Amino acid sequence: MYADQFQIYSGNANPDLASKICLYLHTELGEAQVFKFANDNIFVRILENVREKDVFIVQPTCSPVNDAIMELLIMIDAFKRASAGRITAVVPYYAYGRSDKKDQPRVPITARLVADMISVAGADRILTMDLHQGQIQGFFNIPVDELTAVHILSNYFRHKHLEDLVVVTDLGFAKRARTFAELLDAPLAIIEKRRIGNLDRAELLNVIGEVRGKRAVIVDDEVDTAGTLVETVRALEREGVSEIYACATHGVLSRDAVHMIEDTSLLELVLTDTIPLPPEKRVPRITTLSIAPLIGEAIKRIHRGESVGALFSSEVEFTQEMLLWEDGVAKKLDTRLAPGHDDGPDDMVERGDPDREPDTDGGQDPDGGPRAGAGGEGPTDEPSGPNGDRPESWLRELREREVAER
Repeated sequence: MYADQFQIYSGNANPDLASKICLYLHTELGEAQVFKFANDNIFVRILENVREKDVFIVQPTCSPVNDAIMELLIMIDAFKRASAGRITAVVPYYAYGRSDKKDQPRVPITARLVADMISVAGADRILTMDLHQGQIQGFFNIPVDELTAVHILSNYFRHKHLEDLVVVTDLGFAKRARTFAELLDAPLAIIEKRRIGNLDRAELLNVIGEVRGKRAVIVDDEVDTAGTLVETVRALEREGVSEIYACATHGVLSRDAVHMIEDTSLLELVLTDTIPLPPEKRVPRITTLSIAPLIGEAIKRIHRGESVGALFSSEVEFTQEMLLWEDGVAKKLDTRLAPGHDDGPDDMVERGDPDREPDTDGGQDPDGGPRAGAGGEGPTDEPSGPNGDRPESWLRELREREVAER
């Protein structure tokens, strides 16, 4: 049986999210090096004892996808060989989700292959969010906990107080979109579409439902090239919709997706931070909500042996709790803020800011490994700083300012 302590680690895919999760849990990011040699081989070294510990590895398999997957597999193997008690792969975004079936002759089921590799590497459990298809859970021979951002996203739009609202989605996301619509007390309209071969676009065939004169919120699991989103916006314009918003859990935003979105009448695209948004894609029309509290709560429940499903037995209350955390804590502390920085932190509800300065070192130590803080023995008094740095004086000063403001 693993020890009472749990420790959270991160690869290079989304260290900011890992730091926010640690902030929510009042613990520090575990110390590990994850980097590439000159020959592109990935090297992982855990810098502290993890024997019999409950280990959580935060690593969405986002771009560069294959690097992220290999980092995850090698990290799992490293922890397994270091005698970790239990290893949970926290994969907020699961790549290759569309390759979930043989819909053409002589094609692979890559989503199953990735699941097999994660299991063989030595993971004991998977924690993920809004898989492209629910059957992907069945590809694993280990327990899978799938969270959803539907409640976080719907809560955001509920607080916008939009009248005459209609929720628009396609058949693939209809079940969760119905939950989204019920939370907003709005009707649901369906976009009938047909994907064209292996191209990253779809042909829209029909809009099923009454949308004329209403405000529409398009809901999906991810926005990739934005081709389908743009076509949906145009179809809704032809149907006489007055205002159009959109939201999705995963903001892949590949190729010219951001420019395509800006060329439409879409008023706002709301995403979560399962995938990091680079500075050039942070535009005013894109809003990012953090799922760190939701994942953090799930990690806490998994560690304690409590029900993860119970998170959704009182969805509204828990979402309100998370929003209070964002407004009260994360507004004061942006995990991208470097120690000693004089500017004020941003809110965890991040809006696009093309003028914002990115991290100059990419969140890495001079030796090539990602920065990371010391491992925690469960909850501690002080959360980790940016990318896992020890909080030190800059966090104490932040707390002193909070007290002074009161």
